[in-house]
Amino acid sequence: MTPGAEVQGRIKCIVWDLDNTVWDGILLEGDPCTVRPGVRETLEELDRRGILHSIASRNDAEAALSRLREVGMLDYFLFPQISWNAKSDSVRRIAGALSFGLDALAFADDQEFERAEVAHAHADVLCLDPTDPTCWLDLPEFTPRFVTEESRHRRELYRSQLARDESEQQFEGTNQEFLSGLGMVFSIRRANRSDLQRAEELTVRTNQLNSTGRTYTYDELDALVHEPDHLLLVADLEDRFGSYGTIGLALVELGSPAWHLRLLLMSCRTMSRGVGTILLNHIMDLALQAGVRLRADLIETGRNRLMQITYAFAGFVEVEREGAHVVLESDLALVQKPADYVEVRVS
Repeated sequence: MTPGAEVQGRIKCIVWDLDNTVWDGILLEGDPCTVRPGVRETLEELDRRGILHSIASRNDAEAALSRLREVGMLDYFLFPQISWNAKSDSVRRIAGALSFGLDALAFADDQEFERAEVAHAHADVLCLDPTDPTCWLDLPEFTPRFVTEESRHRRELYRSQLARDESEQQFEGTNQEFLSGLGMVFSIRRANRSDLQRAEELTVRTNQLNSTGRTYTYDELDALVHEPDHLLLVADLEDRFGSYGTIGLALVELGSPAWHLRLLLMSCRTMSRGVGTILLNHIMDLALQAGVRLRADLIETGRNRLMQITYAFAGFVEVEREGAHVVLESDLALVQKPADYVEVRVS
């Protein structure tokens, strides 16, 4: 694991206040509300790095959104929460909508009281004084090791995700019927060098559906790609709303009489789409065809309970344990076919 990897690039979204934070003045008091120095530059640069932006503001929603549109900044903000509720409640709602842990969020507000209220409710949120937002650009929390092509389009990916969620909420029918209408295509392929920056990013950014919580560097992954006794797989997902991007990663150490699944992770954005087990079942099928057993590492991090459940439902049982490090094994009797509403492509 890279030293400091738990800090570097950990912030996925900044939640901004508006009055005297994004702009100077108080909107409802009729102030001009000119964008504060450094805000636009910071917003644009962090967006380029793949860091999202949202809003938690006590304000009139229609007036605030109109002002953001006038200054050409509205499109940067996803799932804005503009109401008279506590800022901590808005931060929690934003984290839930974007499927982020609270430790992946930062909160910027000119009022010390508001920062203290959020910090008290959500100790893992990074609270920021917005006096000079350009200084955030040098913080390790906002500096991912790589800015990938997917990073540059992350806002569009999440905007599509929010559109899916809204469509699902308005859909009159069963969840199965909704998923059937998405036209999902799940693609699995061996990783090549062009995938490795995103692969490292996934190990850093994915916590809940991550079997070990281990962070792999680009160089480590590059070495593994070229080792004949290792198989590194990546998975992509798309549907009628657009691409989810690269959302899955698996590292398998090949051997006899057993293969060893050293890492399995899936983006949390896929949890409600019924595709979380496709990559695992593909690996199980490969092992079955090769005539070997399949073992898997699981390190209990306190946040990856969902991955424990995933392995259990796939028929894996514990065969070894050393502290939080568990080795699981499957007899490959429960290899499941993907749901009918997902087309799986393997290359």
